Amino acid sequence: MFRLSIPAALPATALAIMMPAVFPLRAQASPGKDKTPPAILRWAEGQPGCTFSRDDDGKYRYALWAAEYGVILAVDSQELEKVHRRVEPFFSLQLTVRYRGKGTLAVSPGLATLEFVKHFKVTQTSLDPEGFAQKAQNDADELEQQTQREIEKHPERKEEREQYVEAYQKDMIGFLDFLTKHTLRGVELDAGNPEASGWVLFSTKSKWIGEWKKPEEFVLRIPLGDRVLEFPFAVPAQQGDLILRKRN
Repeated sequence: MFRLSIPAALPATALAIMMPAVFPLRAQASPGKDKTPPAILRWAEGQPGCTFSRDDDGKYRYALWAAEYGVILAVDSQELEKVHRRVEPFFSLQLTVRYRGKGTLAVSPGLATLEFVKHFKVTQTSLDPEGFAQKAQNDADELEQQTQREIEKHPERKEEREQYVEAYQKDMIGFLDFLTKHTLRGVELDAGNPEASGWVLFSTKSKWIGEWKKPEEFVLRIPLGDRVLEFPFAVPAQQGDLILRKRN
């Protein structure tokens, strides 16, 4: 039976930009609830500490900076086209968190959520990389078993089906390598370890998520310290937007 080994996660490349501070917006407490909701820090174009860029690697970047930390959200401008071409469909976002305080800052990507604004505002919690990798392995095992049964019934299709499985296995190996090496994991930042960077993934499987619209609108929310950071963004950023990618 085909099995894929899942290596240990490796640290991602750092990214550092210094920007002005952002002042949080205090969320209003709901009636009848004793616990006060955390402050909301929302990215907004033109506000202090908020920047946006279209970069030659094909990504939009939204930067949001507060007094002690900054977060950079990178979104592939072709993400909508890539979702359904993957071995396992998902929507991906790259996050870089840089801490410049004197204490510690917990980064918990597992608590991040993504709101699909134009799809009944359905909200998906981020995928656990290890659980997602195990699901992908189970799907690969099931495909191999189905292929063997199909070949037994239709031996004339043996070469065709084996070529398909071989290509699928190759894609799956690359996918699992991405999950283990490049996804963002929970970490505590401090002066000695001031930065974390990696991809956060969200499932697109929901009866409320239909065909993509252009532009699609999203809101990423991630808790950081005593606040919840909100990044409203669109893909493409504007109707008909096109980024010319720089060749490596």
